[in-house]
Amino acid sequence: MVALNHNPAQSREAKLDEVREHLNAQVENLVTGEDWKRALSFAAKFRSRSVNNSWLIFAQHQAAWETGRVPAPMPTYVAGFRQWEQLGRHVEKGQKGYAILAPVIGKFASKTPANPMSWRQLAPREAPLPGEKVKSEMVGAKVAHVFDISQTTGPDVPLPPSPQLLAGEAPAGLREGLIQQVEEAGFTFMPVPHDGMIHGANGITKFDDRQVAVRTNMDDAAQVKTLVHELAHLKMHGPYQVEARQHRGIGEVEAESVALMVGAAHGMDTSAYTIPYVSGWAMAADGKNPIQIVQATAERVRKVALEILDQLDTVQIGDGTPPGLTRDAPERATAKQAERKPPARPAARKPAQTARPLASVRGL
Repeated sequence: MVALNHNPAQSREAKLDEVREHLNAQVENLVTGEDWKRALSFAAKFRSRSVNNSWLIFAQHQAAWETGRVPAPMPTYVAGFRQWEQLGRHVEKGQKGYAILAPVIGKFASKTPANPMSWRQLAPREAPLPGEKVKSEMVGAKVAHVFDISQTTGPDVPLPPSPQLLAGEAPAGLREGLIQQVEEAGFTFMPVPHDGMIHGANGITKFDDRQVAVRTNMDDAAQVKTLVHELAHLKMHGPYQVEARQHRGIGEVEAESVALMVGAAHGMDTSAYTIPYVSGWAMAADGKNPIQIVQATAERVRKVALEILDQLDTVQIGDGTPPGLTRDAPERATAKQAERKPPARPAARKPAQTARPLASVRGL
């Protein structure tokens, strides 16, 4: 008789490896600039979650759609099993959740919090000693599962507003809100009548003069897109951000990608946004894994896009969270820590690529 070894820690690690493997397979399929644009446009619709988790949700929803388990190729709202119950909806029998990376939070206590070496991790249900300060920190990652609304039944959930824009039109209040953010950063916004005044460019950020210039002989949508691009440079590529300035190719990709996500979050047409082949800029950083560069770049883009969006008083599309549900802070740090350990690829395991990649889906 063979004894089975059920080690919970090994089981959890195996599940994490499988999810990371699935994620890597999706990232490897981001080849062209169009692939990257489609992936970020989708992430903009699920921006309350990390980019990596949004891509995991996309791939698994595609697989569910192709096998007839969900009625539409694109997810709308996603939440956990208990979260749907909070909203009066219930997951249908037989539906399979979408695996994502979720944080494992540990509690730490210290009597001398100013000393970083004094913090000790509390055991589960352990109370701090009298006089100790307590803080919570992410200590790892685990696999969690979410379900699309189409996998549940219950009371109707209202759809988010969907801005309707004419060709070349910018969303109401977006230009003014962006200019305000430029000025609050200590820069002067300068509209210029033609590109000859800014060396043939659509826009330019001058850190020495603390100026952001955008040419005005473009339609409103193009001006707004350029303004977001320059605001992203302002936030991400200043003179003290050495690494970003060393790899200008990635810097331009990041700025254009932030503009794409902010535009997509407002329902703007992003087809004219230009991103070079991923293989070109993802190889720009020596000694770094291209997959890790793509993931890190995407999450940096999302973080800055969220900073910009959160300060805008504009009508934006939904972020993937069902109305009425108050989620914990988004997994902004989850993916970063969860992916520090490169996933092993056991020879006996079949690669977990069950869905069409983001690159192959039109209209994302």
